Amino acid sequence: MTSSTNHDYLPRGVFAAGSRRTRLAALMTRLTLRPITNLLPTSRGGIEFSRRLVATSMNLFGPVPKGTRVDLVADGPVRGEWVRAHGLAPGPRVILYIHGSAYVICSARTHRGLTARLSGSTGLPVFTVDYRLAPEHPFPAAADDLEAAYRWLLGQGYDAANIVIAGDSAGGHLAADLLIENDRTGTPQPGAMVLFSPLVDLDFELSARMERTRKDPMISAKAARGLVALYTDGHDSSLPRLRLDLARMRDLPPTLIQVGGTEMLRGDARHLHTMIEAAGGRSELEIWPDQMHVFQALPRLIPEAAHALGHAAEFITHALDSQVVQYDSKEQVGR
Repeated sequence: MTSSTNHDYLPRGVFAAGSRRTRLAALMTRLTLRPITNLLPTSRGGIEFSRRLVATSMNLFGPVPKGTRVDLVADGPVRGEWVRAHGLAPGPRVILYIHGSAYVICSARTHRGLTARLSGSTGLPVFTVDYRLAPEHPFPAAADDLEAAYRWLLGQGYDAANIVIAGDSAGGHLAADLLIENDRTGTPQPGAMVLFSPLVDLDFELSARMERTRKDPMISAKAARGLVALYTDGHDSSLPRLRLDLARMRDLPPTLIQVGGTEMLRGDARHLHTMIEAAGGRSELEIWPDQMHVFQALPRLIPEAAHALGHAAEFITHALDSQVVQYDSKEQVGR
């Protein structure tokens, strides 16, 4: 773990404090949403209520931009949707997006506003994998569905170096697991990775430590752990696909990690950043002051959401273009 302060990871061009609207949103969320999420049972009724609550919030504060094109996909084990910003022409590069929410709550549809804006900011089509949710489908269903989607994109003709893995929350854990599985099976790695508020520690011990200094406005570590337990479903938390270790990775894509300064997963973000660098990979960590969990999805509520997606788009473009330059240089040397 690193001992650096949040200020050390202040994003370029961002003030040391969030906007007034951001701080007010965090306060109102702490007063209204957190008491609800901490009390909701993990029964079927409680899960259904949570799914409706999050879907409504995402649509209200992060609606789908007009002109967005959405094409649903159902091809064997692969379920998901293509999301393309208005007027976007097809090309060789693509983003594979992995939505979050504790493996239990969200879907490709709930994240359509975020993926549409990500498509608009990057100029790339986004395929969001609609993986099976717990408790109906526990571990390793979600991980298997993501692996199938990645291999499906390769089968569609996309070069691995032109695929960007992006995701939020539990999607971060799934993304890291995919890289480990790619390494184990000899599957080529993606060209870049961008993660928003990634979850890494499924025991939420890192989150509990963060809570001692600042409570997350949305949910407690205990309540979040209860949701994720529906996915892990009694499996030993020390299983390699649950307690991830990147130490032996031979090839890691350049990675950008964005996390909010008020959320408990800032400990997970730091841990993942440290693991990637210790394994010889390149990681950039941005801790956005006073921001909540996956604030990028809430542009009507959070003024900095668009700015953060702009950072992500710049990172993706630079990472993919750099690979092209490196490849061309190797070609020149080999002639």
